Amino acid sequence: MANSKYEYVKSFEVEDEVMFPNLIIIRIDGRDFSRFSQVHKFEKPNDETSLNLMNSCASSVLVEYPDIVFAYGYSDEYSFVFKKASRFYQRRASKILSLVASFFAAVYVTKWKEFFPHTKLEYAPSFASKVVSCASVEVLQAYLAWRQHDCHISNQYDTCLWMLVKSGKTLSETQEILKDTQKQQRNELLFQQFGINYKMLPVLFRQGSCLFKTKLEETVKHDENGKPVKRLRRRETLVHSENVAGRSFWNEHSSLHKDLGHFAKDIGKIEPDYVKSFQFESRLLPLTWVVVRIDGCHFHRFSEVHEFEKPNDEQALKLMNSCAVAVLEEFQDIAFAYGVSDEFSFVLKNKSELYKRQSSKIISAVVSFFTSTYMMRWGDFFPHKKLKYPPSFDGRAVCYPTSDILLDYLAWRQVDCHINNQYNTCFWMLVKSGKSKIQAQDYLKGTQTREKNKLLSQQFGIEYNSLPVIFRMGSSVFRLKTQEGVTEENGEVSGKQVEAEVGVDYSNIIDQCFWQQHPHILSFS
Repeated sequence: MANSKYEYVKSFEVEDEVMFPNLIIIRIDGRDFSRFSQVHKFEKPNDETSLNLMNSCASSVLVEYPDIVFAYGYSDEYSFVFKKASRFYQRRASKILSLVASFFAAVYVTKWKEFFPHTKLEYAPSFASKVVSCASVEVLQAYLAWRQHDCHISNQYDTCLWMLVKSGKTLSETQEILKDTQKQQRNELLFQQFGINYKMLPVLFRQGSCLFKTKLEETVKHDENGKPVKRLRRRETLVHSENVAGRSFWNEHSSLHKDLGHFAKDIGKIEPDYVKSFQFESRLLPLTWVVVRIDGCHFHRFSEVHEFEKPNDEQALKLMNSCAVAVLEEFQDIAFAYGVSDEFSFVLKNKSELYKRQSSKIISAVVSFFTSTYMMRWGDFFPHKKLKYPPSFDGRAVCYPTSDILLDYLAWRQVDCHINNQYNTCFWMLVKSGKSKIQAQDYLKGTQTREKNKLLSQQFGIEYNSLPVIFRMGSSVFRLKTQEGVTEENGEVSGKQVEAEVGVDYSNIIDQCFWQQHPHILSFS
């Protein structure tokens, strides 16, 4: 980060480490997937193809993050369990939950055509995620028992509901029929009215899906005599079990009790409230400005693999801006966004009650929506460049108590934009002139702004201040104001300002003039 007088704003960041010896579970849920399933015409009560897509995405998550050793999912949710010794990203809750939600969303978009080749993905899917901090393996066992019980109850209810609807009942009539019914009554309804034995339904629907890593023997090469040379490799295994929290299932898989621990006894009564008490949740302070800042994960490699122009790829920046515009259109409580390179900061209104100010839900929803939008719009900005692998972003949320401190935060990011862009411009011009990267770094070590400007001007004929403003200033995204004619009683027409479409601007946001010209952004009077 660049050193500046605004750096004090970093002191408002709060640590959210999940302490040892707690086990980490990341649970993701589809955001408004009731609507998503309707728009994409999923089969009711269960769409096997969509469930297989979820399982495939979960498998990719296990491949991407080796510290995840077990996963359980059903419907539009998945729970990912990290090995007990994990130090993944220093066990920072916000970073972990946002990365998993982001990567899952990216893979979901990537694999959509594989599972739905004849159905267009109409809009960007997104997921909300949270951390469950399990104090012991017994809490993990109780959590898994709770989720599988919920799978069974939800599936049984939904099967009854949709069979009744398909038989001609209205949705409200069906809900009234099923009100207060118990498990046995629903089983009887299915069998007597529709000839369905609930226990004979596919296990994918009734039991959910488990993913974990097992050691399989694979041929890696052949020796000089043509004989296969085999090695043990850890591979993802998908299974269905009637009781994922049972001793018999858990303890028969050595990899699970090695990485997570033994289940000493079977679960008796399931107590959801007990398990919910371990959810690692925080609510953001009321009446504070909340900034959700997202950063590309390993974007140095991503930009190299996709051959982004150095020091700045204008199309890549415009893709980021397009995604930020989509975020503001999706989340009305976001008033402003500022972005540079592979990062964006989204400012929520200080009176926002989005998701009841639950930090994890806000972060994951924004990050996963941004990611899936990035995936879907890649071809618009890079029509001749194949996306070689899905990107991911991490996020965090920070509260700023006053508008002055918020503006200092935004100023800090723009100062950082300038310093980094100036350095990178010098660095890549030196590299392109024939110097090695190490030589370029040594050459620039200790140089100040004036010296870098002089280097660019004298050696490369570049006037820094004449470079495109998108590179030097970064991008500001906000809702524009337009004049709307209003006819008064006396017949005169007066102008009334109304919020219009979301736009992108490249301005000096450190200067108060910008905020005075756009007082509506943060509701300044």
